[in-house]
Amino acid sequence: MNLRDIKKDIDYILSAFIEDCSLVAAVNSKVTEDKASELMEQAVDLYNELRDKVNKAEGPARQYYNALRKEVLERTDALYEALSAAVKKQA
Repeated sequence: MNLRDIKKDIDYILSAFIEDCSLVAAVNSKVTEDKASELMEQAVDLYNELRDKVNKAEGPARQYYNALRKEVLERTDALYEALSAAVKKQA
């Protein structure tokens, strides 16, 4: 896997999360728009942070990018859990 693919993965995964947040805010009236926008802001901040990390590789490239890919998934899962908790909390 190359650097371009990692950048595309970051773009795809986080844009999908932002889309899911806006969909939940639009469809589920119990989730406040403030909570959804807060999660979207966190996703944008994460996107910026990860894109900066992609461009500043430290150490062996293969290990660095594998760890970065794992970080993308773990931190995005945490955002999805927060979104799920917001939906459950309002139910």
